[in-house]
Amino acid sequence: MSLWYCSVCHCEYDEPETPLVCENCKSDHRMILNKEDLPGTLEGIRDIARKKMKGICAAYPSCDGNMDKICQRESYGKPIGLGGAGKGLSFRNNTAALDAIKFNMSVVGEDFEPDTRTRFLGVDLEFPILPASTAGAQNYNNALDETDFCKAVLMGAKDAGTIALRGDTWFYTPEKNPSLDAMETCDGYGISIFKPRSQDVLKGLIERAERMGCIAVGVDLDGAGSTIMARQGQPVFKKSVKDIEELVGFSSLPFIAKGVMRPDEAAKCAEAGVAAVGVSNHGGRVLDSTPGTAEVLPLIRAQVGNRVALTVDGGVRTGYDVLKMLALGADAVLLGRDIIRAAVGGGAYGVRLHLEHVSKILKKAMFMTGAKTIDEIDSRILF
Repeated sequence: MSLWYCSVCHCEYDEPETPLVCENCKSDHRMILNKEDLPGTLEGIRDIARKKMKGICAAYPSCDGNMDKICQRESYGKPIGLGGAGKGLSFRNNTAALDAIKFNMSVVGEDFEPDTRTRFLGVDLEFPILPASTAGAQNYNNALDETDFCKAVLMGAKDAGTIALRGDTWFYTPEKNPSLDAMETCDGYGISIFKPRSQDVLKGLIERAERMGCIAVGVDLDGAGSTIMARQGQPVFKKSVKDIEELVGFSSLPFIAKGVMRPDEAAKCAEAGVAAVGVSNHGGRVLDSTPGTAEVLPLIRAQVGNRVALTVDGGVRTGYDVLKMLALGADAVLLGRDIIRAAVGGGAYGVRLHLEHVSKILKKAMFMTGAKTIDEIDSRILF
């Protein structure tokens, strides 16, 4: 008999053949691994993802959107996969902006053990690193089922001591929403971010999120640039301040306005009553030639002060990048592409390994810059 392992819920099975479905979490056979072949390292997880995503993502050591990467090209109307829009300048600007930031190294002082614990939207976390609101992974060579992907990200984040955001895309509908379906199986432990659909549709989705006890909800404002949504009969819209105020007032949950790149618009969202603003250019996937998020983050923090929490994504790959974003004003830092690779390669198990790896490097970086706690991190640790 072979010992099989569900990489989503960690159940084990003694059966001669791969189980077709996990009896516990209902994930399908693509998420069930032979226990003997289970990678013990994050690099092993990435190797599996590299094979499953052949032609889409090569899980390069440097995920920077450069033109020598298979994901980055002018798509000429075809899906962009994991690449960036147009020439990929926004994608590359994200990583370049982070790479340009330097640390002040601190080596004189009392010895200490850095504490990465924090609190975000009323939830205690082991570290301020969260999976971003990605969606659509099932389209990458059919490597996994979309609902299983969402479950893997949610459960992996919880296993690591943090919380995941879940997203929305063109094949999600109000009636069949893999993100919310997965959230339900996880007792609502997650944050639902929806595309900027019509107000009535959004209200219906928010109501469902509230019923299952989600931590927070929000709207992917930069998703207004998604042309595929309209082509699939699910139009998206730019949202006015009045629209945002209406959604904030409609929901009893903390509300996140995600996809903001201008300080004045972040201030408008704060005035509309949001609990958090997500600084993001959608991973460089909706508009070419934007600045990197690390360039605008401190400007937005200066504009909104402490009125709202700030999340940020865009080019974040390491714990060093996380520390840079925290020093620039973020309260929580989001990982996108790397979490997709971790989930494809190893389900919730892979997601946990990746988050723990990044948090370990964050702790090292805090030690070497003299930051004892998350609250102590500010621009003084930057050169």
